[in-house]
Amino acid sequence: MASNDRVRVRGVDIHRPIIYGNTAVVLTQKERDALATPDHTHRWTVAVRSAASAPDSDIVGGADDLSYFIKRVTFKLHDTYANPNRNVDKPPFEISETGWGEFEITIRITFVPESGEKAITFYHHLKLHPWTASGEPEIPPLEAAAKMGPVHSWQYDEIVFHDPYQSFLNILTAHPPTPLPKVKRRPIPFHTANPGSLEASKGGVPEFTQEMEKDEGERLDTAKQKLAREHERLVDVVIQKEKELDQLKRELDAALQG
Repeated sequence: MASNDRVRVRGVDIHRPIIYGNTAVVLTQKERDALATPDHTHRWTVAVRSAASAPDSDIVGGADDLSYFIKRVTFKLHDTYANPNRNVDKPPFEISETGWGEFEITIRITFVPESGEKAITFYHHLKLHPWTASGEPEIPPLEAAAKMGPVHSWQYDEIVFHDPYQSFLNILTAHPPTPLPKVKRRPIPFHTANPGSLEASKGGVPEFTQEMEKDEGERLDTAKQKLAREHERLVDVVIQKEKELDQLKRELDAALQG
């Protein structure tokens, strides 16, 4: 490898769109009876995938192989599962399990050594029960839930690499992501930030689009701006409290000297 390959390319940002989340289906009574844990009601798959979906695919996302920049994905499940820390070192970066309850899954993405980047962590609430417009959980009878079809819960995100190493930049540019479709071809993933998308999410396997990518980007920007304003407010509060503390100290010193 040439020495300049380990030099960071300053002023360059390059991103890769991903989705993370889960799909869940209700088990039939026969499937439940065959399990060692017959109280389990659902089979689910949690995954990290490329945002774009392959044509005629029966899964959400996954058109691209992400192993050119992802080395490992670790899924931290609920402690009641055997071996709750699951490492996946090759695509597809996913695991499937059965269960009866929803819980938070920690997803840690480790990048290939060429990247020189630290691992990043996402958090996903495992979704088993059908969505409602309010986002509040409603648990229908299993028979009714089974007729509603699979439950999909997916979050779009963009992994941004700032000032990447030249060698890693070469790898990324050699693997451009499949673009998202410009127009809606299938149902779209439901998002609680957009209750109106509930109806649009029904009728089959959902797919992310460029319009949704734009909406998600705007939501991320809005959230970042909100955090920045809150940070500024808290800094002002700290400065004011420090001034009040200094004033109290001066008053106390004056009282003691008097």
